[in-house]
Amino acid sequence: MSIDIRDKRMNEISADGRALRVDASEKRLINCHQVDVNQLMPLKYKWAWEHYTNGCANHWMPTEVPMNKDIEIWRSSQLSDDERRVIMRNLGFFSTAESLVGNNLVLAIFKHVTNAECRQYLLRQAFEEAVHTHTFLYVVESLGLDEGEVFNMYNEVPAIARKDAFEMELTREVLDPDFTTETFEGTQSLLKNLIGFYLIMEGIFFYTGFVMILSFHRRNLMKGIGEQFQYILRDESIHLNFGIDLINGIKTENPEIWTPEFRQKMVDRVRESVELEIAYAQDCLPNGVLGLNANLFRDYVQFIADRRLERIGLPTQYGSRNPFPWMSETMDLMKEKNFFETRVTEYQTGGTLDWD
Repeated sequence: MSIDIRDKRMNEISADGRALRVDASEKRLINCHQVDVNQLMPLKYKWAWEHYTNGCANHWMPTEVPMNKDIEIWRSSQLSDDERRVIMRNLGFFSTAESLVGNNLVLAIFKHVTNAECRQYLLRQAFEEAVHTHTFLYVVESLGLDEGEVFNMYNEVPAIARKDAFEMELTREVLDPDFTTETFEGTQSLLKNLIGFYLIMEGIFFYTGFVMILSFHRRNLMKGIGEQFQYILRDESIHLNFGIDLINGIKTENPEIWTPEFRQKMVDRVRESVELEIAYAQDCLPNGVLGLNANLFRDYVQFIADRRLERIGLPTQYGSRNPFPWMSETMDLMKEKNFFETRVTEYQTGGTLDWD
């Protein structure tokens, strides 16, 4: 007869009735029952704590970014109908997608990721998702847009609805009252969720929108929105890296779930997501703007999909080139202290309390 881990831990108490100290070797990313408190020490997964501290160092709020010039441009005739469509479609997708990610973190993932340092990061990420949702409300209010039109696109624009439905299915599965990760199938389902949200939603679906909006910013158009997307991109880069570390960590601790059949299913899901994202790019860019067109995005989505697959040990599928090398330069620039004209570093130091 097997011994329940929780019963075993309850018996490990000292003479005065206090629980014995947790050993780092006893910590696990999932299926560890020592979650009555978030026992951070001793740290086992230092990568999770590093992502947490990096996230804290990136703190920002959308209302710090002036929107006056964007309002002036939006009210003028500087933007074509096709350019306005790109901006509106991306606001419509991101406003829903960020809330989907936040809901998945809080309602589904946090319960099943049992490691304290990972939970610490998930709490930080959940706050950042709230900030991102705040950002889109701030932009919509600043530009005087129809809130119903923007925030209901997930119902009314098929290219957005299909992407959202692709992700919501994963959350529903994990939210099932009978769901548990203590079975082979349950652990695979959780890993499928993590791949769906970190690798696909934040690592593939979001990056097309980043290219579109930052293309305006590079041409000195809608720079307020562009600056906020730069902040979001910096957050999402850490989200993606944390998610990949978490996925690879669960694979390492549960090697039996990483079967050839499961690996092929994940490749198939990535390939399906690539087609969904190409369809989204075609919907945003029926005529092409700012030197962008749907064919370029086909190459780009395939290129980043290959990079994501590589990082979790799956075979690349496309071999496409990167048609937007400046995005890589943007990512590199994010490592520089003055990338956001010192706004973030000034904000951090400005938060010091002065009791005099």
